Amino acid sequence: MEPIIHFNSTSLVKPSSSYPANGSLLPRRIDLTPFDLQLLPAGYIQRGLLFNKPTPKQLEELTGNSVINHLRDSLSRTLGIFTPLAGRLAITEHRDDNTRSFYVDCNGDGAQFIDAAAPGVTVAQILEPYVPEVVYSLLPMEGVRNFEGVSKPLLVVQVTELEDGVFVGVAVNHAIADGVAFWHFMNTWSEISRSPILSAGPHHHQELLSQPVPVFGQWFLDGIERPIRIPADSLYQRTTGTSNSAPWQVRIFHFTKESIAALKAQANAESNSIGGNSSVSISSLQAILALFWRSITRSKRLEAHLEKTLCNVTMNVRQRLRPQLPDKYFGNAIIIESATATASELLEHGLGWAAMQINKMIALQTDEEIKKKLKALVDRPPQALKLVQPARSNITRLIFGSSPWFDVYGNDFGWGKPITVRSGRGKALDGKIISFPGAGEHGSVDIHACLKPEILQALENDTEFMEAISTL
Repeated sequence: MEPIIHFNSTSLVKPSSSYPANGSLLPRRIDLTPFDLQLLPAGYIQRGLLFNKPTPKQLEELTGNSVINHLRDSLSRTLGIFTPLAGRLAITEHRDDNTRSFYVDCNGDGAQFIDAAAPGVTVAQILEPYVPEVVYSLLPMEGVRNFEGVSKPLLVVQVTELEDGVFVGVAVNHAIADGVAFWHFMNTWSEISRSPILSAGPHHHQELLSQPVPVFGQWFLDGIERPIRIPADSLYQRTTGTSNSAPWQVRIFHFTKESIAALKAQANAESNSIGGNSSVSISSLQAILALFWRSITRSKRLEAHLEKTLCNVTMNVRQRLRPQLPDKYFGNAIIIESATATASELLEHGLGWAAMQINKMIALQTDEEIKKKLKALVDRPPQALKLVQPARSNITRLIFGSSPWFDVYGNDFGWGKPITVRSGRGKALDGKIISFPGAGEHGSVDIHACLKPEILQALENDTEFMEAISTL
């Protein structure tokens, strides 16, 4: 029998006036940029942090001696800084050409806060390497698309008390924030929550925050008319790739610091011997991605070895644009680009060759190339973004997202650091690979792999793959 989730209450948390956002200079209207528009048909970012229960002494130090009251109060103060998260998407209809434009209305309507309980669920269950179905009940906004933010909150928090722990599930509309912005918000919220000075009193203490304030802006290409118009019916001709009975599972693979160093050294040694150019440096993450790309391709046992395979990588381009965007630019500044190879090329060459294809693709993402792609997106605005897999199930199409450099385990809300992080099913697709910093060991990496059960089993039986990692 599936564990029962009890939903105790739902409320709206509005921004506290104790923390005015950037001196209250934030405009009421924020037009969506080309980076934002491409994500309108996709799902919310869903992330969840698992904690031990507060001890009686820790509980005494929380606002109202309650996890719920404490988090709700500190969230209100944090929304005073991240004001757009308390707003809603809005639409302007352009009757002259049957188009519409989207913007964030910073109206302060509030974020949704859900108080829940799952007394039959334990920390040990959540920590299983195969993510159990119950996790997806702990993360809000299941199946909700970003364009639905016109009638739904842009930020939803679900705090669930478990048998022996607390799970804080957070969903943010991906059309207004990427992973960098998401974790900046989480890091700020947790700092305000754990600091008695920052979380108490009628006066704001924003200047005491170690986290920098977010930089709100609207990054647009020069010469592009604002707001950007898209066809009125373009977002509603979509099909969804998520289902409660989806034929895939999520398995977490843990890479130790030592195994990553060995994998990186192998990839660099092989790539240098192939190209004869020691100036090319394969990063740790590129080596890990190459391992998955080759291993999953091998596990599919493709009959046609000339079959094209794709390794899609989500990249933060704040530092690639000229001029650069600030590190704490709040919004989206990501692109997804593909390294390609045939199955035979991947399998006939080694790890270093595969990593070099990823390295070359990333190096090509210059300011000029990024702006060229965004210009094309504006000229041909997003139609239906199909979130289903290709009809041929043996195609290897991997999508790598998130980052092991996000500060996940620094999010102490006042009773200790997280035990682990989990991701929602809203963006899960067959071949979706998500990276996080490893739990419990600095320098390690956890990979959340969403694949068909038979492919996951094949990976576990793959000697080359399993020798490269240290599993949970």
